[in-house]
Amino acid sequence: MMKTRQHPLEKVLERRIAIIDGAMGTTIRTYGMAEKDIRGERFANSTKDLLNNGDLFSLTQPAMICDIHRRFLEAGADIIETNTFGATSITQSEFFVDDPREHGGRKDPEFYQKIIDDKMLSGLAWEINETSARQCREWADRVANETGRQRFVAGAIGPLTVSLSNSPDADDAGFRVVTFDQVLTAYKEQVRGLIAGGSDLLLVETIFDSLNAKAALVAIREVFDEDKVELPVSISAAVGRGGETLISAQTTEAFWNAVKHVKPLSVGLNCSLGPDLMYPFLSELSEKADVAVSAYPNAGLPNPLSETGFDLGPPDMARFLGKFAEDGLINIAGGCCGNTPEHIAAIAKALEGVAPREIRREVAA
Repeated sequence: MMKTRQHPLEKVLERRIAIIDGAMGTTIRTYGMAEKDIRGERFANSTKDLLNNGDLFSLTQPAMICDIHRRFLEAGADIIETNTFGATSITQSEFFVDDPREHGGRKDPEFYQKIIDDKMLSGLAWEINETSARQCREWADRVANETGRQRFVAGAIGPLTVSLSNSPDADDAGFRVVTFDQVLTAYKEQVRGLIAGGSDLLLVETIFDSLNAKAALVAIREVFDEDKVELPVSISAAVGRGGETLISAQTTEAFWNAVKHVKPLSVGLNCSLGPDLMYPFLSELSEKADVAVSAYPNAGLPNPLSETGFDLGPPDMARFLGKFAEDGLINIAGGCCGNTPEHIAAIAKALEGVAPREIRREVAA
């Protein structure tokens, strides 16, 4: 059997801790965008509010999105994420399709089959993913050429607004609003758009429902097999105060056991908790995993009175992530909600020269 060529990012992770970018949503808010800005001319007549649909900014305000990518890259990010956290037909339907519950109906598999079959929604999902990946690709290459250091584009795949694990109906525990195959189809559309736009790797992130994540990982594998393509895959979960995924309630170790067969480039934790609360669960994952480990926590807990909406400033995040690195827990570091380019710059500076966690790969018998 021929040896698979090592991906350039793997070589980086062997030498040093790689830096991933911060929060797109947090940084967008600093630009003071309003409803009219996200609508532009194209979505001017939409009947529902769109401002919370941050993925649309890649289409209507590309200059702002590209400026954010530039700032994160210049702050020291090796990896920038596409602005596609909710870029599936299922999630986009929240902003473009009337909620049947407002008219006495309910969301169920029949409703979501119409969403999956909707050409406008599937086309929009493709366009957001392909466009956002292309924007990232342009700026990653531009900054790489200017600095002589390769940068990487991570195609961001979020958790969806529906759950495959839980029923929303207290009187019917077996009811699910959506089927596995419907989620699989939506994710395959997203994956193909991210690959077409030039992503270097795919990042299944902020996992709160392990079954949703399983659908995303199956979708990725099917696209790879059908389209004869292969990219590294990274996986990152959001956990609660007990270290469990938020809906499916898998412990950190159980989460790793559920995904390690994918042989990801990296596994990690992000969002949900500030770095201090994340530490023990990250430590457990670092001990168990035989691949690179990532951590990009929120900037502390939410605080509506702070400038970013979260408690911790750049020096705080640099101190906490510096502790993660000094204790040998991480190979990839960055920030989630509340982390601006200034936070990432501070983290990058704090981790400069610190040795990465040793990757203890299992050897087959």
